[in-house]
Amino acid sequence: MIRKSIKKVGIGGALVALVALSTMVSVPSSQAAAKKKGGLISIITVDIKNPFWAAEVATAQSEAKKLGYTTKAAAHNGDVNKQSSLIDAAIANHSVAIILDNAGADASIGPITKAKKAHIPVFLVNAEINKTGLAVSQIVSNNAQGAAIGGAQFVKAMNSTGTYVELYGNPTDNNAEVRSSGYKTVISQYPGMSNLQKEVANWDQQQGFAKMQTMIQAHPDIKGVIAGNDEMALGAIAALAAAGKTNVVVGGFDGNANAVAAVKSGKMAYTVLQPITQLSKMAVDQADKYIKTGKTGVPEKQTVDCTLITKANAGKYTSWALSK
Repeated sequence: MIRKSIKKVGIGGALVALVALSTMVSVPSSQAAAKKKGGLISIITVDIKNPFWAAEVATAQSEAKKLGYTTKAAAHNGDVNKQSSLIDAAIANHSVAIILDNAGADASIGPITKAKKAHIPVFLVNAEINKTGLAVSQIVSNNAQGAAIGGAQFVKAMNSTGTYVELYGNPTDNNAEVRSSGYKTVISQYPGMSNLQKEVANWDQQQGFAKMQTMIQAHPDIKGVIAGNDEMALGAIAALAAAGKTNVVVGGFDGNANAVAAVKSGKMAYTVLQPITQLSKMAVDQADKYIKTGKTGVPEKQTVDCTLITKANAGKYTSWALSK
């Protein structure tokens, strides 16, 4: 009887062990992921020298550090091949996530696909791609809404009449066309306004300066300049000042500190603030949640509205935001 009792206990212990092992093996992957913390988040942007993208990177780095991650930041400068190499490096470095301001709506699909196949989640900030289901999140400013309020303010500053020119961003970036189309939709409602020329300046201040010089020569009597971003607008202001034209209406888009200063001084009529620091923080927070739980809890495509900055409210500006 004693031997049988011992045998039964042995079998029971084995069963308990098997049940425990089975429970360990069947733990949902989301629960296992929830135990993860830390790791490298690769941040890939367009141009760290540009204040807009510099703010994007600085915010992402700060938020990631606060959440316990290390970061590595780099810029592709609009070069799709360099972007591909940077994503390859992020994969090789075993990044737990990639925060990406991409180099093109179509050209970025391939590199992002590589990251997805390597099981590295990608979170897009500021610029979308022309495909869903690859990036975990695509978080952008509401560029159509921003262009609408910017276009309306431009019309107001121009008193609904006069000739103007346009500085256009990078053609591979969907934001450039969305803003340009938004401007046109609003301004075309005013027959007294006429667009004389549109030039690509790739979001760059020096290119904005050079293209503006050319347009001043072609159209010496222009009354306004509407730009796809602040850097191009600031380049236009410098070219206009060099030509002695200080009464031309100039409108921008981004809300960087230099543009807001120009609005305060009257050199720029307005700028449209897009909340890049908010977008960047959202991307890192969603990456953290995804790493830990396997989901973000929000849709892939997300937009945040822009805010108009004029001389009337520019004093409330506090580093890529308006104080409440």
